[in-house]
Amino acid sequence: MSDFLGRLKAIEPIERLEAFVIDVNGCPRGKWMSPAKARKLSETGLLLPRSAFALDIEGKDVAGAGLAFGTGDPDGTCVPVESTLFPVSWSANRAAQVLLTMEVDGQPFYGDPRAMLGRVLKGFEAAGLRPTVAVETEFYLVRGEQQVSPMPGAGDLLSLVALQEQEAFLNDVASACKTMNLDLESILSENAPGQFEINISYSDNALKAADDAVLFKRCIKAIARQHGLTATFMSKPFGDIAGSGMHVHIGLLGPDGVSVFGQDDVSPNAPMRHAIGGLLTNMADSMLAFAPHANSYRRFRRNSHAPCSACWGIDDRTAAVRAIPSSPARIEHRVAGADANPYLVVALVLAGVLEGIQREVDPGGPQDPQEGGEAGGRLPLDWRAAISKFETSDFVARALGENARDMIAACKWQDFDLLLSRVSDVEHQLYLSQA
Repeated sequence: MSDFLGRLKAIEPIERLEAFVIDVNGCPRGKWMSPAKARKLSETGLLLPRSAFALDIEGKDVAGAGLAFGTGDPDGTCVPVESTLFPVSWSANRAAQVLLTMEVDGQPFYGDPRAMLGRVLKGFEAAGLRPTVAVETEFYLVRGEQQVSPMPGAGDLLSLVALQEQEAFLNDVASACKTMNLDLESILSENAPGQFEINISYSDNALKAADDAVLFKRCIKAIARQHGLTATFMSKPFGDIAGSGMHVHIGLLGPDGVSVFGQDDVSPNAPMRHAIGGLLTNMADSMLAFAPHANSYRRFRRNSHAPCSACWGIDDRTAAVRAIPSSPARIEHRVAGADANPYLVVALVLAGVLEGIQREVDPGGPQDPQEGGEAGGRLPLDWRAAISKFETSDFVARALGENARDMIAACKWQDFDLLLSRVSDVEHQLYLSQA
């Protein structure tokens, strides 16, 4: 009996299996399957169009991606990620869920973001290194979807009152995460009413860490709906209060299982400095993965803990890269927004780390904390500039593959054109009679 069938048998009987991939925007795409079909999944796989990964934010095919039009829109074979098969605790029916990953001709499909991360990890394996990863994601609970308003009540950092106000929701989240074997480390109130951060423990399996991040996001959204709320991972849902980030913590183990970055060092050792150098050197090229949408760029403001340049600091939360003298020492990458695809973020962060170590890139000195994330080279804080930088990047092509880079850029250009076609009410108010 395969591991998948064994895991499925342990949670049966079920009425359906929710099987899905994650597209370039981080959105789940898949099907509900009958129990009989679910039992055959590990043997036959599930056929889905390869173009399912290359959709714009409205879920429409992207002609420029080269997968849907002029190709016949062929299928790929999706196989289950067995470790992600769990009951769906928030469903009214007895349901289970499983992440899928796509193969074409027996090989990982280049357009699958999970496969892109797998490609990067092969480089670490060849070098005898193993990254440890934790993904911290902030989100808002809001009322309404069209006329959105912040939650009333407490909204100050680390407020216990704010946690108590949402205790029923947070308890349901904790219970669902336990069912999915997501090890929650902490739950905290962030800087604004209804804004929270829930931290999942470190993993020495970077694919699992990214899997956990996407399963966590799906869980949060579903349980919020049960409580009559909307959970949003928009980077900046409200212009006048805090944005939501996705911070990635990175450690690195050598062949002996010992931290390459050292233990409790006040000053980063040479491998850690080189890793930071690789992150800073390639940060501008990677910006589209860290800030994938038009709204993403509203988050980058002075004195906002969203860094505007490629800078680093020692235990400095205003820097893009924070060197943390913990036990073991680790790096926190603080640029990505909560709206980003975890697979792409982790892939390009890790690719920067590995390239920096292998090329012994010097990061220069840490910023003065008084500069507040303004030291170092400026990042492309305009969506058009970020897409242009990404689509011509040799670093991104090396990390993800040239086909993957071009596919992602095509999806983002279609999103860009979509936003240009929508004129906001604010523009009408400001310019209709004055221009």
